Amino acid sequence: MDTPLRKESEVPLRGVRPNIVQSIRAFRVHDLQEAAARLGHHFLYANLAHAQTKQDVLDLIAQQFTFPAHFGKNFDALCDCLTDPLHKSGPQPGFVVVLEQIPATAKFDKEAREQLLDVFRDAAEYWSDRKIPFRCFYSFL
Repeated sequence: MDTPLRKESEVPLRGVRPNIVQSIRAFRVHDLQEAAARLGHHFLYANLAHAQTKQDVLDLIAQQFTFPAHFGKNFDALCDCLTDPLHKSGPQPGFVVVLEQIPATAKFDKEAREQLLDVFRDAAEYWSDRKIPFRCFYSFL
């Protein structure tokens, strides 16, 4: 017998807007993963601690999110993978995304970090327009 999904008010995401990109702060990855499971949402996780460059970041995200082999490995392709193909594959329940330890290196500077987070903000807006929760949590190395 399947256990009914809990209401959102019963999980750690209770006070978090449904479409947002924010610092992980007091949340633990495990708790976010459990919250996603309780809600029946997709959980996407990428640990970027070993990345030094934009290409490293995109490679790790593609690998850990299990993107298709034809992923273009640029920010536009990342946005596409987070939106359109998923939308076309049928109804989506929601998303909880964690980007852990985004690098702060000379080859992945503040501008690159903001561009990366902008991609996830665009994805959150895309899903918001479709009334689908998309919450992204991140931390810096």
